[in-house]
Amino acid sequence: MKPGGLITATCVLAVLGGLLFWSQKHPPSDAKKTEASPKIISTDAKDIDSISILTTGADPVVLTKLANKWEITKPSPMPADQDTAEALAKAVATLSADRLIDDKATDLNPFGLAAPVEGVEIALKGGRKQKLLIGGDTPSNNATYVKLDGDAKVYTVASVTKSSLGKSLNDLRDKRLLTFDQEKLTAATLTAKGPAVEFAKNKQGEWQIAKPKPYRADSLQVDELIRKLKDAKMDLAVDDKAAPATAFAAAAKFAIATVTDAAGTQTLEIRKSKDNAYYAKSSAVEGIYKAAADFDGFEKSADDFRNKKLFDFGFNDLTKLDLGGKLYQKTGDKWTVGSAQFDAPSLQAVIDKLRDLSASKFSEKLSGTPSLTMTVTSNTATGDNGRVEKVTINKDGDTYAAQRDGDPSVYIIDAKNMDDLQKAIAGIKPYEAPKNEKKK
Repeated sequence: MKPGGLITATCVLAVLGGLLFWSQKHPPSDAKKTEASPKIISTDAKDIDSISILTTGADPVVLTKLANKWEITKPSPMPADQDTAEALAKAVATLSADRLIDDKATDLNPFGLAAPVEGVEIALKGGRKQKLLIGGDTPSNNATYVKLDGDAKVYTVASVTKSSLGKSLNDLRDKRLLTFDQEKLTAATLTAKGPAVEFAKNKQGEWQIAKPKPYRADSLQVDELIRKLKDAKMDLAVDDKAAPATAFAAAAKFAIATVTDAAGTQTLEIRKSKDNAYYAKSSAVEGIYKAAADFDGFEKSADDFRNKKLFDFGFNDLTKLDLGGKLYQKTGDKWTVGSAQFDAPSLQAVIDKLRDLSASKFSEKLSGTPSLTMTVTSNTATGDNGRVEKVTINKDGDTYAAQRDGDPSVYIIDAKNMDDLQKAIAGIKPYEAPKNEKKK
């Protein structure tokens, strides 16, 4: 071949190679395959009356909205998890595709849609229905083919979208063992260690121990107990449905809890197996279940739930402070006794000690000789100067015994805590104006 011909052939090959490379990087546009995120279903979730999860060879799982609340009506009636059901309704109501693959598909076999094994059907207000057919996964396994029943268009949806739609009965059912309304709870009882401990709310909405004796309650501990009861759920991963009942019968009795709200009282019986698994039977749901719950700390007596702090004012502002008959009054940010003004930081040090003053244990009888009487007046939650707390402290050997006015409980205080309080009281000093203020 002549050199000129060789050069020409080389140039032609180079041009063809460039065109091939360009065509691979820039495929011909196809409206059917490049339309991004088209809407498959677009409606208002509030207009959905029911959602059916369809699986070939299994009974459909049907969610029905009754009086603005989702309920499972098939395969058998049971409460639904409202959050999960609402999320499913929103997901299917505004369903978007990744891509429109074919707008006039005639052969559905390549997409697994000729005989789909999964689907979701929604019934809308007015009787209209829409049914989504779910086919096979794409070759890359990161998307799934879908189509609406009666529509020739085939789309792909992301795997995460498929997961949000493919809910099982266990996913959708309410797994709570107790279904009480925490905001409307008025009473609770725990029977675990010793006699039953009954809790009730006072006029201020604070938890108190009603039985076995009237005691002030540690609200944080009672709230933690209520939280654990609220969070107690069924473990539905157990394959053998009869296994929990068998295990429950063989397990040791652990605790019985009751809760009372506006709807009535619910009871939960808890048992603990030798391998430290919990099994529960609830009056709120039918059956016996392995519990997916944390019941640690339930083995407590009434004393464990008692409020050990001497004062309840917490971080509310104090307006009066009577220490052994000497009355300090607060106006604005000034503390005074009569016409004499006292140093606010030194009084705050005393208030901090009073706030933290706690018992190490309780006693049935007040003993010792009177050492100090204190009366605190503080703002209530509404801002009124309505809370008055009076505490009398007796010295009893190396410790101190204290009693709140109107409270039969006797609080034993360690000597160190009392010494710290007395040092703070001794440190109260008269107000001294800053030097620049004195010059004025």
